[in-house]
Formats: sequence, structure tokens, C-alpha cells
Amino acid sequence: MKKYLIGGIVTILFVACATNPITGKQSLNFVSNSELFPSSFQQYNQFLTENKVITGTADAKRVDAVGSRIKAAAEKYLKFLGQGQYLNDYRWEYKLVDNKEVNAWCLPGGKIVVYSGILPVTQNDAGLATVMGHEVSHALANHGAQRMSAAQLQQIGGVALGAATSGKSEQTQQIFSQAYGLGTEVGVMLPFSRGNETEADKIGLTLMAIAGYNPDDAVSFWSRMSAKSGGTSTPEFMSTHPSDATRIANIKALIPEAKATALKVGVIK
Repeated sequence: MKKYLIGGIVTILFVACATNPITGKQSLNFVSNSELFPSSFQQYNQFLTENKVITGTADAKRVDAVGSRIKAAAEKYLKFLGQGQYLNDYRWEYKLVDNKEVNAWCLPGGKIVVYSGILPVTQNDAGLATVMGHEVSHALANHGAQRMSAAQLQQIGGVALGAATSGKSEQTQQIFSQAYGLGTEVGVMLPFSRGNETEADKIGLTLMAIAGYNPDDAVSFWSRMSAKSGGTSTPEFMSTHPSDATRIANIKALIPEAKATALKVGVIK
């Protein structure tokens, strides 16, 4: 029984690995865009009906303008990579929502929401491009589908562990189960999420550079975000995001590559 479970997990891992067109990496992905996008679009529309969307203001127009440039940059970058068809099913949309939370997100398929509470931190178009480029990059790199797939695999591993320890005492089973849960969360799931964040930063810098914004301004934005948090962030090893200091250092190191890539692709004027 144990042998078949292990063999089944190995088969799942082999079949579920797919190459992402923007990163060029193989990643775990059980969920195709054709499955994910309809649900994503439905969730987005539902969210908009339940929240106050700001329209017609200077800020709303800025979100739309910056979003359009990031969209154009994504399309230009994917075409440069020979993967222009990848975005055929994307349905781009950018909305500013009245919410004091310092946040923004992009659902799979290009559905973007910016909360009004983040605008005092973005301050300008380049700051907003940093945020929107980062969030769009999560969608382009299929991070949502990867996280769903990783969570499913974590559950499958739990089932396999249960079968492997079925002959042990109840206390021993609980010890193994708790160790597995903590080990996979701290040792796998959280680093996986931090890796996604760093990857989104890298792609986002490239997108904002192609869109005609200066990636150096991303350092200023994340410095403002760090100052706003007041140093009260969760310890990095227990967080889904890199620490502020780690993120800013990574971004500084990635900026030259982003600028070089933008020169190859061509900067949108």
C-alpha cells in the first residue's frame, strides 16, 4: 500500500509539472488557465458588486492609465519571448476600490484591484507601476495555480503519512502529523510563497521598465512601505513574504537586469 502511494505521488508530480512561458521554469501546476480563469472572473465581478468602485476621479484615471501601460508591457514582453499567444485568454481590467487597507491584487487572467489606501504610499505613477507590475507578475507566473497545487500536494502527503503510520499508536500518529504539518509549512509552503514574491518582484521590475517607468523608483516605494510598517513585520522564516530588508536588497540587485531586458525588448514611450 505504501509503495503504491509513493508511486502515485511521484506520478502526480511528473504529470503536473509545466513550463511557465514568462519564467521558463518548470513548476507544479494541477490547474489550467481554462479551468481557473472562469472562476477568477466570477470572483472578481462578485467582489466589485460588494465594494465601492471609484470612477471618474484623477486617481481612478491614473490606475487605468498605469494599468494599461503594464498590460502593454506584458504583451510586448511575452511577444518578445515568443509566447504572445499565452495572453489570448486574459481579460484585462483595472479598478480602484474605496478601501483604507494598504493593498492591491491581481486575479488570474488580468483582473486587477488597487485599494485607495495604498495610494498615499505609491505617491506617483512609478510607485503605482511598482505595485501593479508586481501583482500582474503573480498572474503571469501562475502563482495562484501553483499555490493551489502545492496545497493539494501537501494534503496528499498528509494522507500518505497517515497510511504509513496507521500501525503506530495514536500518540505516535499525532506526533508525526504535527511534525509534518509544521515541517511542510515552515520548510516548504512559506519558502515557496516567499519565492513567488521574489519572482514577482523580478518580473514586475522588468514590466515597469518596459512600460517606461524607472525601476529605481521601486526601491523608494518599498522603502516607504517598510517605514509604514514601523518594523513590526512577522519574522521572515514565518512569513509568506520576504522581510523588507531582504526584498529591498533583492530589488536593488535585480534592477540592472530589468533595465537591460527592457532595452532588448523595447521601452514603451
